[in-house]
Amino acid sequence: MIPNNLFHPGGWQRWCPARPAARGWHPPTPALPAPDVATAYRRRAAASRVLGLLVTLLFAAGALPPAARATEAPESPPGSGSLLLRMQSGYETATRLNTDVDIRVSGMVARVVVSQAFRNDSAGWTEGVYVFPLPDDAAVDRLRLTAGERIIEGEIREKAEAKKAYATARREGRRASLVGQQRANLFTTSVANIGPGETVTVEIGYLQTVAYDDGTFSLRFPLTLTPRYIPGSPLPDRQGSGWSADTDRVRDASLITPPMVASSTDHRVSLTANVDAGVPLAVIASRYHPVDIDEDGGRYTLRFSDAATVSDHDVELSWRPVPTAAPRALVFSEDAGGARHLLLMLLPPAADGTAVGGAPPRELVFVIDTSGSMQGTSIRQAKAALALALDGLRPADRFNLIRFSSVTQALYPASVPATAGNLSRAQAWLEALRANGGTEMRPALELALRVPAAHAENSPLRQVVFVTDGAVGNEAELFSVIEARLGATRLFTVGIGSAPNGWFMRRAAEAGRGSFTFISALHEVTEKMSLLLERLREPQLTDIELLWPDDAGVSAYPGRIRDLYPGEPVLVRARLDTAPRDGDQLVVRGHAPGGPWESQLALARGTDSPGVAALWARAHIAALGDAGRRGADAAGTRAQIVDTALSYGLVSRHTSLVAVDRTPVRPATESLAREQVPNLLPYGQSSRAIFGFPATATAAPLLRIGGSLFLLVATLLLLYRVCTIRGPTHAAAGDRN
Repeated sequence: MIPNNLFHPGGWQRWCPARPAARGWHPPTPALPAPDVATAYRRRAAASRVLGLLVTLLFAAGALPPAARATEAPESPPGSGSLLLRMQSGYETATRLNTDVDIRVSGMVARVVVSQAFRNDSAGWTEGVYVFPLPDDAAVDRLRLTAGERIIEGEIREKAEAKKAYATARREGRRASLVGQQRANLFTTSVANIGPGETVTVEIGYLQTVAYDDGTFSLRFPLTLTPRYIPGSPLPDRQGSGWSADTDRVRDASLITPPMVASSTDHRVSLTANVDAGVPLAVIASRYHPVDIDEDGGRYTLRFSDAATVSDHDVELSWRPVPTAAPRALVFSEDAGGARHLLLMLLPPAADGTAVGGAPPRELVFVIDTSGSMQGTSIRQAKAALALALDGLRPADRFNLIRFSSVTQALYPASVPATAGNLSRAQAWLEALRANGGTEMRPALELALRVPAAHAENSPLRQVVFVTDGAVGNEAELFSVIEARLGATRLFTVGIGSAPNGWFMRRAAEAGRGSFTFISALHEVTEKMSLLLERLREPQLTDIELLWPDDAGVSAYPGRIRDLYPGEPVLVRARLDTAPRDGDQLVVRGHAPGGPWESQLALARGTDSPGVAALWARAHIAALGDAGRRGADAAGTRAQIVDTALSYGLVSRHTSLVAVDRTPVRPATESLAREQVPNLLPYGQSSRAIFGFPATATAAPLLRIGGSLFLLVATLLLLYRVCTIRGPTHAAAGDRN
């Protein structure tokens, strides 16, 4: 039996610390001023009652922030663990949601089917809307809607056409489902016309590339999301029903801010993974969830051990080949659309642990996110990670620390030598940090990437380590900042928490020509930060070039290979207009610590692997989106994205999957309610980041409250003035008026 505790022999108690028995949170009922009965004047008492009513209306209309209004519970909830939504008619039990995940891995490609079950526990017809995360490289290509014995297959259409078909079916009382993309790792499922007591199941299928790093294959599946910080000024109209308004900096904010609940017995998830790695395995494991593992002829099946697993922590499966079977190069191929598609992996030579001429001096800038979404376990992980990084500095290094939330603050005006005194002050400053406020990431990025003129020539190797949960909604704006200001600096991202924004972390590192690291549990800090710090000392391969056969008509991604560090492979997705011939090779060149390095891959000997074409198309669509963000012709870019997505049957920013039944099921006399199904708050995160006054939020709630208070004071003064004029002491004046 292969051990399933790959990284810690202490067993699952270290991997999966016991969750609290009760993690629910009940927002307090706002305390409203009691009617003023102290005065003897009847009119003043009446005015006080009006004032009390006004206060109540103000709290209901805008004094509470959107997150609190979306998720607060009534004083007497109808049932423990129910998901409640405040509807126009009062509180309703929300559509319940369970998720089943089926993963099938073949070599470097994974086919994943996610089944979401929506059950309507109310007495009326309902439309369920659910915002959910997927891996940022997921190529979504399948949709199936099941209700009773009815099965409706989905099809890819241009987004506007798909929305129109769904809206028509919803209006006519027919069952329908719509799957759209809001971000590369964030999707929305809408299901129309769920009858009272009825359960419908939506199956979403996608393809994903298996990751390979430091000798280990891995696959990550997100189960929930960390709420995103939304900067900018609110816009008058909104597209969705999220807790945030759309803003001038995040114009789809209302589509990416679903309500969150701190705990629920309804959001359960089951997972089955079948792994055929193609090579003998030494170990296979699940990092954060207990699993049962069966093996049959070199194929492994993993299942969650706990049938009541809640969806509040990302899943990560890992497997490691036996040393003699560890790959040095892999080529997978698929023919589609008259072209050959390739997925290539090549490992540079292993590092010998020494650098030519000794490791060069470095300037390291450590940036830590101290916003409200980092409250709880995340801030402890982040501080522990940077404390370890500071301990790893050498006397020849220079360093600085930057923290950011609503404001950005640097420990030193500029980087300082890593002396004992400077490091001691830095450790004390780091230990005192607390998490609160908004996630204003742009000023922190700009400060970290700013190179003082006095140090430009003295810091040939400048590295920024950015520790955050990535809980931002303005990702495109931040990518542009990195690309514009990077220069010779290298940016390394460290994703913190049980459900970080993996798309932002990965793409920020790619734009910064560095690498990314996930730290999802406190016990991982030493293991993963030690590996990162080892890599920071010197890249293993730089200035990488890909030389393809002549006349192959190649479109390959990434277009520019970033610097690689020990244990990292060259991973390329390519489309060849002409099928490679025997002898055709891809030549990879670069500079290793010992000098020039070159290797070849035979292109005609690839292993057939269904799904490789869709993975290339997904990368091509992402590259087109980046080109559009950088100022390429918007109409032309959109047309190319739509053409690629329709040709390969993929969901994208401009295409959606829609499934529509032909037969109406909702009587024309019955109305249709709309419910936004909440997500679970990530494990270890403080509920203060979501409920009450959001710790990660714009200042809009506070401004609303301030405005309401000013209005209350003004109303009170006005009523007092009127009542004083009309009181008994001024009866004559009152009569004259």
